[in-house]
Amino acid sequence: MKKYIAEMFGTMILVVLGCGTAMLVGCDPAHGSGYILTAFAFGLAIIAMAYSFGNISGGHVNPAVSLGMLISGRMSGKDFVAYCVFQCLGALTGSVILAYIFGFGGVVDMTGGFGTNGLGGVHGSAGAGLLVEIVLTFIFVFNILGVTSDKFKHGSFGGLIIGLTLVGVHILGIGLTGTSVNPARSFGPAVVAALAGNGTPMMDLWVFVAGPMIGAALAALLYRYFED
Repeated sequence: MKKYIAEMFGTMILVVLGCGTAMLVGCDPAHGSGYILTAFAFGLAIIAMAYSFGNISGGHVNPAVSLGMLISGRMSGKDFVAYCVFQCLGALTGSVILAYIFGFGGVVDMTGGFGTNGLGGVHGSAGAGLLVEIVLTFIFVFNILGVTSDKFKHGSFGGLIIGLTLVGVHILGIGLTGTSVNPARSFGPAVVAALAGNGTPMMDLWVFVAGPMIGAALAALLYRYFED
């Protein structure tokens, strides 16, 4: 049970730091400071969670990462389901915390959507958004599988490498989909945005669940091919 609770708290912290930064500074690609700050906020949060909860639960804080671990044979089906549930609970809790900090009306929320993902950067195309999320999650999860492989250990630098990879995929993806690569991170803000009267993120949520999970599955299958 402790590892499940660790996943909940880790995902909560990721949402508070990452989505909270997006809400505070905005993510307009034309004004790069907020864009870059948000990318680094997510990356630094992952680094912190890797070193805080890595020895307890693995520090997945992401159902897509857990799926990659499941397909790679590094976790059981029971743990996978429990991880996903507690990660979503953590994301929802983090989003509620942000709602109370910023106000349910999003008064000082520069994004207008509690850090939700969207398809504005791909002109509302669900297909393009799905492809973006598949590609970005593939890169991220493939990196994690490599860094955490028993055959190729990266020692104490593993968490740093993973966090910087997340920064990289955010730098490309924020202007396209807001960068999910994490269904739980998308779920929590979308639910809170809907409670605040903005139902659009819930309509597009399937893209940010399906895309990361497909990308993670492809990464795990390819990594198993290379590792065998």
